[in-house]
Amino acid sequence: MDTSQLTVEHVMPQNHNLSQSWKRMLGNNWEEVHDKYLHTLGNLTLTAYNSELSDRPFDEKKNIQGGFKDSPLRLNRMLSTSTEWNAEQIQQRATALAGQATEIWIFPSEVPHELYAKYVQNKELLPVNQNVEEQFPFLRGRLLEVYEQLRERIVALSSEVREEVKKQYIAYKLDTNFVDIEPQKKCLRLSINMPYKDVHDPKGICKDISNTSRWGNGEVEVKLQRLDEIADVLDVIRQAVN
Repeated sequence: MDTSQLTVEHVMPQNHNLSQSWKRMLGNNWEEVHDKYLHTLGNLTLTAYNSELSDRPFDEKKNIQGGFKDSPLRLNRMLSTSTEWNAEQIQQRATALAGQATEIWIFPSEVPHELYAKYVQNKELLPVNQNVEEQFPFLRGRLLEVYEQLRERIVALSSEVREEVKKQYIAYKLDTNFVDIEPQKKCLRLSINMPYKDVHDPKGICKDISNTSRWGNGEVEVKLQRLDEIADVLDVIRQAVN
């Protein structure tokens, strides 16, 4: 079928001024149901007849020409057989669709480090620089392990990543430095080369160093101490690469 004309349709209409028909179908708490379930998976579908369906009562949306009963989409099968549409039906459909989604897009069962190893084990990584430990006395024990795992992930971002060991930090480059790592006594201090105003930082791990004199390039600073922090730090580094 031609999918180019399909748009998102809210089965329960977006209009907050619902018709009496919709209010009766949703029940006495129709306002609460509308607010809670309007934009959720169970209430969303696809149609080429969005304007025709509009805010019509559910029975009309189902039975008019181009309605849910006419739809060739499997996505609309439950809608074509339902006699009413309320919180219960929305939740049932959401559960069914979510179940199908988890079968189609299966989440990896491997733990993160196993998953990483599985997909980069055949990648030709940069050779390990044997002088790093000698040049940076703080790279020992736990901090060295954190650095090595971060390094692997940085190098895996692109086959064109280059590594340069400077006097005070280790630089990772594409056309220019995108992240510099300065080993400190208790952590790795990263300078990430992007404007601070552009960084997406939901975890609040970044610091604005645009007006600070530091080693490295960029306006974003992140400090890394533990292995479980690497994923969040790498997300910021990817932003600089992109």
